[in-house]
Amino acid sequence: MIWQLCRRDPSFSVRREEYEMWVETYNPRTEFEIIEKVSRKRLLDSIPIEVDRSGRQVLGIIMDADDDVADSWKKITCRFSEVGITLPGSPDTNGIIVDPGEGPTGGPLPRIGVWLMPDNKSKGELEDLAFSMIPSNDDTWKLAQSYVDGIPSPERKFQPDKIDKAKLYAWLATRKEPSRMGAAVGAAGGLDASIPVCKDILAWLADLFR
Repeated sequence: MIWQLCRRDPSFSVRREEYEMWVETYNPRTEFEIIEKVSRKRLLDSIPIEVDRSGRQVLGIIMDADDDVADSWKKITCRFSEVGITLPGSPDTNGIIVDPGEGPTGGPLPRIGVWLMPDNKSKGELEDLAFSMIPSNDDTWKLAQSYVDGIPSPERKFQPDKIDKAKLYAWLATRKEPSRMGAAVGAAGGLDASIPVCKDILAWLADLFR
């Protein structure tokens, strides 16, 4: 999803090599790699390792807020504290960026950025960002909502708080590449990348890797 958002912004240049995704900012031209950690646990466990990686200058973390923004933020800050990096007590709506300077051993620490999906203040996940990107006048979206709403309660296998996610995937099932949120970004796919929160994410990335 992030790679696709960057593709549609003139501030970035992107390339992809097999499973590796690379993004380059134009002003100045600073390249960074996007690495999917697959799970929340793997992401959190990898933070101390990635901070200490040889040659690391910048590290950005994007994680779902899930059901508790404060708890998710606490988990991230605890991981960073293990390597001598102190983050603010709460996330910022524009995303967090800190320059920690020297570490406990005197060596330089990387510039750190953190973004909690969807918008650093609301509980939720990446799907909630995609959900907000669907144009309200999309006729297929209306049909997808009606389909999920029409499923009898006993037949719904998802939790009540996941109904929006179910509607999103019902809509994604009608796309050229069903179920792939990233592939649905842009006019052809239907997800509107021009909404404010998408612009905020890209501004945060550009500032982080400036």
